[in-house]
Amino acid sequence: MADLMRLIVLAFVAFAAPALAQTADPTRPPAAWLVPAQGAESQAGAATTGGLRLQSVLMRQGGQPVAVIGGKTVSLGGRVGGAKLVRLNEREAVLQGADGVTHLYLTPNVEKQMIDTSAPRKTGKAGQVKGLP
Repeated sequence: MADLMRLIVLAFVAFAAPALAQTADPTRPPAAWLVPAQGAESQAGAATTGGLRLQSVLMRQGGQPVAVIGGKTVSLGGRVGGAKLVRLNEREAVLQGADGVTHLYLTPNVEKQMIDTSAPRKTGKAGQVKGLP
């Protein structure tokens, strides 16, 4: 009986392993970032940035900030795609090139909105908490 159970478990592992290997990698960039942009609107955006995309920003403590642009690591003052990285913060890289200034954003399609916090918050009753002296 133990041999039968062992055989069933081995068969399950043999069939489940390929399925588990094909699960999505949570650290992989979105598919749209891996495929060249198509269409008039996306081509216009690619033309203004030279096809470059800000993928990551590393703000080192006590060190020089670094950006990953188009798969290349670029230090502040470094060059990528014929442009110089002149400013860098947590959300944006600014490139200066022959075409002028280009801003690259980590989340270019995200609209940011202010949250209205003017409504007073509910406060709890003052008093002793159960279970505490």
